[in-house]
Amino acid sequence: MSPPHTSSLKTPLSITHIDTACAIIHLDGVNLITDPVFSSAGTTWDVGITVLKKSSEPGLSIPQLPPIDAVLLSHEDHPDNLDELGRALLDARRVLTTPDGASKLAPRPGVQALHPWETVSLNIGGRHFSVTGTPCKHLPGGEVTGFILTAPEFGQADDGRPNAIYFSGDTFYLEELAQMRERFHIAVALLNIGRASVLLPDAERTLQITMDGTQAARLFRDIGADILVPMHFEAWAHFTETADELKREFEAEGVQDRVVWLQPGVETRIV
Repeated sequence: MSPPHTSSLKTPLSITHIDTACAIIHLDGVNLITDPVFSSAGTTWDVGITVLKKSSEPGLSIPQLPPIDAVLLSHEDHPDNLDELGRALLDARRVLTTPDGASKLAPRPGVQALHPWETVSLNIGGRHFSVTGTPCKHLPGGEVTGFILTAPEFGQADDGRPNAIYFSGDTFYLEELAQMRERFHIAVALLNIGRASVLLPDAERTLQITMDGTQAARLFRDIGADILVPMHFEAWAHFTETADELKREFEAEGVQDRVVWLQPGVETRIV
């Protein structure tokens, strides 16, 4: 199957969406998984400020997964990004996450902390990847990281910047993220959106903690990405923006023809 959009990325890329921000990034035989969540519909968690309830089934169960080479974990303290079943995938694997998350997940030796704009190496089966952390703002006081992934096989843009894949993690719009455009050509941007919102104690109104479609389109333009892949807009009551609303906003922002939509459990060719 031919890829639906053009990009300067020089290696085949496909993505299998599983649930929420959980997806497998398939890179020519290497499989990375993001924010592992596998709980069934109806599962609930009391997280203090609210009760989270899941409303959809995962697209794949853990026994159906291909071999997973590493985990990109934006944060470990929210069950819609890492549930009890997903934690099983962290054992005996390389895991990149926040400093606070790495401390809480100890003593797993494969877990490594990633600070904003810090770059670490990830070597898998003779393949070398560089992973750079990106800033995120989510709930007050919590740590979240995004990820920029590069590799020699990804090639370069015409101006010499390395091609990269960006996974945003949970964050609302930040102007600071535009800085990545100075160092990287973002070929594919996986963005956690859905306008997730919560009511904090003693607050008069809900707090938005992830991007909506308009903000995602703005970030997409800020970083100069080729392809936008939306995730994290279904399955939970605190996500307040549907796929139909997102499509209308992307259309209004003029980016709809650069968007690739994923189906749960289906491997989708991106590049």
